[in-house]
Amino acid sequence: MATTLEKAEQRIILQDVSWRTYEDLLTDCEDRSSPRLTYDRGVLEIMSPSAEHEEYNRTISMLVEVVAEELSIDIRNLGSTTFKRDDLLRGTEPDSCFYIQNTDRITVKTSVDLSTDPPPDLVIEIDITRDSLDKLSLYEAIKVPEIWRFDGDKVSLFRLAGDTYEETERSAAISILTADVIQDFVRKSKSAGRTAWLKGLRQWVREHLT
Repeated sequence: MATTLEKAEQRIILQDVSWRTYEDLLTDCEDRSSPRLTYDRGVLEIMSPSAEHEEYNRTISMLVEVVAEELSIDIRNLGSTTFKRDDLLRGTEPDSCFYIQNTDRITVKTSVDLSTDPPPDLVIEIDITRDSLDKLSLYEAIKVPEIWRFDGDKVSLFRLAGDTYEETERSAAISILTADVIQDFVRKSKSAGRTAWLKGLRQWVREHLT
């Protein structure tokens, strides 16, 4: 079994891991926000996010929440919930995820089973350091409609078209938002206080509704 350690995100990669071992680790980490586990057909990634990683994650997640509130869109934020398919031998815990178009299908559920329930409508991934696993192919396999990816500088939006992702400028999940707008607000979050940033975001939404 090979092991790789990357210091930036405290990332460990293990090869030849069984699905049973992955599920046992999920059970052991069930009540913890970290580490996050990603499993792809025998390869297990164990990642503990940095403070910078989590700050960007919280900022973009809050942006989704605030814009949805201003637009009167009901959403459900399931954070880094584990999504897995044993038939595909794949599982992941996104940085953040939201049900938007399919909120009514999972509103009363306390857990999500991808064999019967839809995947989240939107997934947010913060990739400040190199992804060790090909997350897009994993999300393609479980049919997540839209991914927002932030690499520390640039926001990229990906929409599922058939069986593969295509980069797009505008969000399908929340159509008022574009990659440039999201990126601008992420940048502003680094220099403005949180209260001022939230007020500016709300004002921007309201101006674009008139």
